[in-house]
Amino acid sequence: MTRLLLIEDDNEVREALRLSLEDEGYDVIEAINGMTGLAGAEKMTPDVVLIDLRLPDISGFEVCRRIRARSMVPIIIVTAQDDTHDLVAGLEAGADDFVTKPVVAKALSARIRALLRRAGYLEPTPDGIGRFGDLEVRETEGVVLRSGEQVQLTKTEFLLVCEFANHPNQVLSRDQLLERVWGYEYLGDGRLVDAHIRRIRTKIEDDPDHPIHILTIRGLGYKLQA
Repeated sequence: MTRLLLIEDDNEVREALRLSLEDEGYDVIEAINGMTGLAGAEKMTPDVVLIDLRLPDISGFEVCRRIRARSMVPIIIVTAQDDTHDLVAGLEAGADDFVTKPVVAKALSARIRALLRRAGYLEPTPDGIGRFGDLEVRETEGVVLRSGEQVQLTKTEFLLVCEFANHPNQVLSRDQLLERVWGYEYLGDGRLVDAHIRRIRTKIEDDPDHPIHILTIRGLGYKLQA
């Protein structure tokens, strides 16, 4: 059974989500604040972590950063409706996806299933290696190298880079990337893609504001310059 860690300080919200997610077949571990959530993430080894960004002791952003520093577990953050600042900050802290309040349990369950499914979708290149200037994408090994040094990427970032590596010089729209990497077509938000691309650029570009690898094609999407 999939184990979900739910970090939420609002008792009513947490209880409602727990019951709904248990009905969907998940084993839900509850945490009432950030420190309890960090302890649960370390001891219970959940399959997915759901973090409310507004916690009473330490912020959800900090919880996300600390979990990501030691684990590649999928993380979903909860943000206020249309709060772009929180969304971007949460993704930059290492989250893989987000949901907005009020949380709809069925939609959240779909997000969780997509996160758990997505890792197996990639078709590797013939030798499992793609070379793009100083970048080397070793898909079958699960690593990306820059000038021979390994780039520390989250699972979502790695999957995005592999998707580009499998389609060099091809423009990929935000909707295509949402469908192929996150595994859903209509539940996503283009800001999710933009935030991850921004984070990837800080790791693979000399000047993230003037990228030479993953380029923005205005009005269309992104492409990897081979």
